[in-house]
Amino acid sequence: MKIGIVGAGQFAGSFASLWQLHPDVTSVQITDLIPERAEAMASRYGLAGTLPDADAVVDSDVDAVAVFTQRWLHAPLVLQALAAGKHVYSAVPMAYTADEVAAVVAEVERTGLVYMLGETSYYNPAVVHARRQLADGAFGRLFYAEGDYVHDMDNGFYAAYQFSGGEDWKPTASYPPMQYPTHAVGGVLGAWPTHATGVSCIGIPDDRGDGVFDREVSLFGNDWSNMSAHFQLADGGVMRINEFRRVGHPSHVHESRFRFYGTDGVLEQHSAAATWSDRQELVDISPLFRTGTEHVPAAEREGIDPALLHSFMSGTAPVQDRAGLPAEFEGAKNGHEGSHHFLADDFVRAVTRRTQPPVNAWLAARFNLPGIAAMESARRGGERVDVPDHGDGPEIDWSAFRL
Repeated sequence: MKIGIVGAGQFAGSFASLWQLHPDVTSVQITDLIPERAEAMASRYGLAGTLPDADAVVDSDVDAVAVFTQRWLHAPLVLQALAAGKHVYSAVPMAYTADEVAAVVAEVERTGLVYMLGETSYYNPAVVHARRQLADGAFGRLFYAEGDYVHDMDNGFYAAYQFSGGEDWKPTASYPPMQYPTHAVGGVLGAWPTHATGVSCIGIPDDRGDGVFDREVSLFGNDWSNMSAHFQLADGGVMRINEFRRVGHPSHVHESRFRFYGTDGVLEQHSAAATWSDRQELVDISPLFRTGTEHVPAAEREGIDPALLHSFMSGTAPVQDRAGLPAEFEGAKNGHEGSHHFLADDFVRAVTRRTQPPVNAWLAARFNLPGIAAMESARRGGERVDVPDHGDGPEIDWSAFRL
C-alpha cells in the first residue's frame, strides 16, 4: 500500500518513519502548509517525496491518507479522503462535533473503507492487561472505571500550539479539554466493551491570566482548563473521566491513567505504581506495565519539543505482545508507552487484509462522543446530557491483529 500524510508535526514524524520501514508499505509521501517542514521530514526519513497540499494527497495514487493536522480539522479532511476512495488513519480526536462523528461513521459504512483512529490508550499496557483480565473473568462484574488524562500546559503544550498556530496561537491553545477525551475514555472503553449513555460534567474556569483559556480570546469560547465528568454506561456501570490541563503532575509519568473496579478484582494504576487486588491480597503489578525508554538519536529529536520527548522514546512493556510486529520495527523509534508500533502496524494490517481495525469508526465514535456530550453538560451547569451511539459496527477479523 501507499500512504500520503497530511501534516508534518511531531506525531507525523513517528509514523512516517515507521510506515517507511514497514514491509507492506511501498511509498510514503507528505505535505504540510509550511512546505519546508514536509521537505525536511521527507529527507530525514527517506520518504518518496512531498506533495503541494492536502488536495494533492487526496487526488494522488496513494491508497491511504493519514491526517495529522490541528485537532478541529480532522473530520473535514477525513471525509474528503473517504469520498475520494482512500482508507484513512486519523490522529485524535475523531471530530469536533457530534454531526461530524456521525458523518464519518456514515461515510465509512457507505464506502466500506478502513478508518482507524490513532488512539494510543487502546494499546496502553494497563488497558491491554485490563482487557485480558476482563476476558478471563477476573474482575467478576466490572461496575466502575476511571480514566484520567493529566497533561499540564507547561509540559510541552504551549510549544506544540505555537508550532502549529504560529504567532496567533493563543486562541487555539484554549482547546476544550473534553473535546480531546480519547486518551482517557479510550483507555476505559478500549478494555470495557460497553458505551456511555449519559453524562454530567463540571468545568473549572482557568485563573492563570496568560491569555490562554480566556473566553474573550478563545476560538472556542472556552475558559475551562480542567474538567471532570461522570458517565452512565449501557451495561449499568459507571465511568468517571478527568481531563486536566493545569495540574501539578509530571508529564513523563502516566499522563493517561486507568482504574477498573469489579466485584471480584480491582486494577488500580496510579502515578508511581499499579496494583491488582482481590478480597485476599494486593499485588504490585507495576513491572508488567514498565516500558522503559529508548534512545532517540539527536537527528530524530528535531521538531520534537524537549518537554514531550518522553512521549516519543518509550520501549515496550512486558504485557504488550510484540509477536507478529514487523522485524523492521525492532529498535525503531516508539512512543506513548509502546503504542506507536502497534498503531502503525495495525493500520497497515487492516488495509492489506481488508478488515476493520480495532479502533474503527464505530469504536472511535464511542471514544469521542462522551466528551462532546460532556462539554454540553458543562455548558448547562452539569445537567445530565444523553450520549449518542452508532452501534458496534461490522465484525472484525481478529486473527489479523495481536491485541
